[in-house]
This record gives sequence, structure tokens and C-alpha cells, in this order.
Amino acid sequence: MRALLWLLTLGALAVGLALAAHYNDGYALFVLPPWRIEVSLNLLVLLTIGGFLFGYLVLRGVFLTLGLPARVRAFRAARRSKKAEGALREGVLFWLGGRYARSLANAELAWKANHAPGLAALVALGAAHALRDEQKVIEWRQRATVHDEEIHGARLLLEAELAVESRNFTEALVLLNQIEHQSGRHIVAMRLALRAHRAVGHWDEVVHLARQLRKHRALTDIQAAPLIAGAHRERLQSLVNDGHSLANYWDRVPESERQAPGLALEAARCMLKAGEHGPAQQVIEDGLDEEWSSALVALYGDCVGGDVLGRIARAEAWLLAHPRDAALLLVLGRLCLEKQLWGKAQSYFEASLSLQESRGAHIALAKLLDRMEQSELANKHYRAAVLLP
Repeated sequence: MRALLWLLTLGALAVGLALAAHYNDGYALFVLPPWRIEVSLNLLVLLTIGGFLFGYLVLRGVFLTLGLPARVRAFRAARRSKKAEGALREGVLFWLGGRYARSLANAELAWKANHAPGLAALVALGAAHALRDEQKVIEWRQRATVHDEEIHGARLLLEAELAVESRNFTEALVLLNQIEHQSGRHIVAMRLALRAHRAVGHWDEVVHLARQLRKHRALTDIQAAPLIAGAHRERLQSLVNDGHSLANYWDRVPESERQAPGLALEAARCMLKAGEHGPAQQVIEDGLDEEWSSALVALYGDCVGGDVLGRIARAEAWLLAHPRDAALLLVLGRLCLEKQLWGKAQSYFEASLSLQESRGAHIALAKLLDRMEQSELANKHYRAAVLLP
């Protein structure tokens, strides 16, 4: 529609000019003695317009010719820039796709063309590290440092990731601390920090980071739970020579985390090794109240001192709910033996053996029979204990 309007306008203008020229009888006289030139005014207008256009085209051609080298240089620069941009793009794609040799070659092309040199250096650094080319790693690390202002945060994060992959965890933690100081912790840095702290045995940090990542939904509950439980186990084992600190640490563990499979068992074992029998008893009782475990109840007999009759009563209450648990029967026998209730101890030992033979039950019963001067029966149980696999 717009083209039609322009066409109609130009047509009307042409008709108007033609009519004006038809009724224009004017002329122009040029005198240069002894010559005189008389031309129509219409022709003079046409010659003037034509001359102007011709002069414009000539000057335009001259300027275009003179500017041709600059335009050629600009064209070549644009072509190089486009080629470098494509090389960098392919370098990143090859890096993500695991084709590290081609990624390194393309990143080097982009860097030489000075197209996003900082980013190109980072891509080349990552590719060189993946290729285990130490000389290239050193070279590209130096080049990346030159452009540190534009890529500082990304460079630190990549360096930390490479350090973790190289198992240089101390260096990784130094870099991650710099990142945290400058821009705060973020998900990727926290993931790397979790791996590094776990590798060097900073278990309190592992627990803290796993909780934070779970809070930010960077770890699911299923992923975070074994990490936290494993860190608690290691921390408990590290405190086995300091019973007071061990008990305090367990008190600070949230109730939800204490329910991790096997964690109460590990806590009880460590407390028994540390001589903290009272806290160990409490751990066992709390753990069995949450979930029954034959392995955990087996440690109940290792708790010494305190209210033995109370422990017997509690164990007999458990027996009502778990009458066929051989480990519980063995524990009851040991507790009765501690209070010199020999008859009850013998019956519990024999009941445990009737359900499941164990070396501990045979030896405990043999020692009891020795006290009761039943040497023949005692020797029978000693032999049975030796023959068990």
C-alpha cells in the first residue's frame, strides 16, 4: 500500500513538472564577447541538476576509492572476529562434550585473535587440565592471570575445581576461602568445599555444608543423610580419647540426625571405648526406643556400673517385645551374672544358644559353669566356642 502511494505521488509530481515546463517560456542568456549563448530556462534547470548529480557521483566514487583500504581492513577484522567467535563457541562446546584436544585448539585460536581472551584462556586451561598436559596448564594459567580483572571469580572457581580433581585439597580450600571472602558462598563453591573438607577430614565443616546444601535444595535428603551421618561417625571416632567432649558432641547432634542407620551404634561403641558407660547406656536405650537393633542391644551388656538391676528390668521389658532375640538373651545373662544371679544367667545363656549359637554365649556359659564347678559341661562349651567359624 505504501509503495502504491509513493508511485501515485511521483506520478503526480512528474505531471506537474511537465506542465510547468510546457508553459515556461523563459530563457537564459550567457554573454562572453564576442559570443552569446541563449538557452531555454527548462534546459538550464535540467543541465544544472544533471551537473550536480554528475559531480556528486564523481566525488562519491573518489571518496569510495580512497576509503577502500580501510573498508577492506574493517571487513577482514570483522571476518577474523566472527571466526574467533565461532572458534570460542566451538571450544566451549567441545570442552563440555569431552573433546578436550579440539577444545584447546579452538580456544587458542580465539585467544590469539584477542576475542574474549580471558574466557578463551579459562576454556583452554580446563581442557589442558583434562588432557593432563602440565606444561599447557602452567602456560594457560599464566595467560588467564593476565586477564584476571574480567574473569577473576570464574578463574578462582575453575582453579578450585581443578585443584579438587587433582586431589590438592589444601590449595582448593585456600581458593574457595578467597571466593567466599569476595563474593560469599554459592552452590558450586559449596559443593567443591564439601568435597575438599571431606577429603581432609574437616568433619564439622562437612556437616555444616551438607546441611546448607540440603537447605538450598542442592542436595536431596537421601544424598545429604549419608554424608552427615558419615561425618558424625568420623567425628565421634576422633573424640574417643576425650569422653567428656564425646558426650557433649553427641548431645549437640540433632534428634533427626541421630536416627541415621548405625549412628547410635557407633556412638555407643565410641563412648564405651572412652569409658563413658552412663552416656553409652543412654544412647543405647534411646536408640532401641527408636528402632530395634540386635547389634545395638549387644552393647548393653558392656555398660558397667550404675543401676544394674534397672538395666535388667529394662532388658526384660524389651524381651517381652523381642522374645527370640539371641543377642538380648545373651545381654540378660551377662547382666544377671554381674549381679550374681547365676541361675537366671544360665537360663538366659542357654536360651540364647538355643536360638543362635555364638562364641560369646558359649564362653560366657562355660565361665559360669566353671564357677558352679561343672567343669565337664564348661569344657564342652569351650570346645563348641573353638569349633565355631
